[in-house]
Amino acid sequence: MADNMFKVEIITPDRVFYTGDADMIEFNTVQGQIGVYRNHIPLTTVLEPGLVTIHEGDVQKVAAVHAGFAEILNDRVTLLAEVAEWPEEIDVARAEAAKERAEQRLISKNAELDIKRAEFALHKALTRISAAEYR
Repeated sequence: MADNMFKVEIITPDRVFYTGDADMIEFNTVQGQIGVYRNHIPLTTVLEPGLVTIHEGDVQKVAAVHAGFAEILNDRVTLLAEVAEWPEEIDVARAEAAKERAEQRLISKNAELDIKRAEFALHKALTRISAAEYR
């Protein structure tokens, strides 16, 4: 392994989604987007739904990740995610339908609406649609 490479692991409740080496990884946290190189300061943070980009030299792998935690150590990044999907695993029609449902819920302004839940559903649908563009 080259000096600038580190281990990346993405784990979901269903599977070990990805294990490999990277020279950089980018993902979203609740405090914003973060890019991590080898020897990053140790950090544990909460994941926000979004795209994860794994850089390995000239190769980039993109996936959609929905909620969870990230642990960053100097030579390893581990994402524990609720859901992780490669672009080819995403059902775009289903994601578009989920986006429409979430938007309709937010527009309705129903007093019983859980706004945070509807916004989260919309964010997940938009993440899936964005990831699917990398097919």
